[in-house]
Amino acid sequence: MPELYERIESLCKEKGINVTGLCQNCGIPRASLSDFKSGRKKTLSAKTLSLISDYFGVSVDYLYGKTETKDNNFALKVALFGGDGVVTDEMWDEVKRYAEYIKERENGNK
Repeated sequence: MPELYERIESLCKEKGINVTGLCQNCGIPRASLSDFKSGRKKTLSAKTLSLISDYFGVSVDYLYGKTETKDNNFALKVALFGGDGVVTDEMWDEVKRYAEYIKERENGNK
């Protein structure tokens, strides 16, 4: 799966780090990605993929090249806003603040 590794390298470059830095920041053994790149390993574990996707804020589908949408919350945004247009960062931040308000309100009632 060279495309997967290429996506990871590309995301590292965008963030200004190298793959070794990614591994250090995520607690992933560097050998896992080295073995994957060289073909000694055919896949990455679900845990490793999850750590990488969380670190970069992208979906695992994006890492695999199944979508060009980097946004990890894309499906949730489409569900909440109906997919009728762009969801700005300000709109998304407002949704998160409202969700936090509801959570705090419910925790206060217990």
